[in-house]
Amino acid sequence: MCAKTISTIPSRRGAYVVLAYTFHAYGRTEGIAGIIISDPEYPALVAHQLLSKVVDEFLSQHPRSEYANSTSTLSFPALKDYIVKYQDPQQADSIMKIQKELDETKIVLHKTIESVLERGEKIDDLVQKSDGLSAQSKVCKLRFRCSMTKLKR
Repeated sequence: MCAKTISTIPSRRGAYVVLAYTFHAYGRTEGIAGIIISDPEYPALVAHQLLSKVVDEFLSQHPRSEYANSTSTLSFPALKDYIVKYQDPQQADSIMKIQKELDETKIVLHKTIESVLERGEKIDDLVQKSDGLSAQSKVCKLRFRCSMTKLKR
């Protein structure tokens, strides 16, 4: 078991690595803080976007008077939806989603360029063969003409 105090300066974000987990923290001047615990591979940008959305929505639904001097639990059902949505950070974050689509497009373009280059090489081979056949046909034509002139004599 591990114990560590995670402090945040209001309106600042932080990420702390403890053992095999990353703690993403965001404190607000209203006295509310949010913390996401994730594996190290989870993108920090997405985690902090989620923290901002959750804390902002919570504060819009619960004014400071509800929690300032209270020990009661406040309901926030939207949290479950956010947790489900952000399981796949590429689907939740539009920038990551676009980046993934760009990466996939880049791969397709590379494959297309490679196949065009291969076709270009094949075309070059065909052009060389065609030039060779053309030269051979000219030689055959000349031999045929020479043979014909000899036969006419």
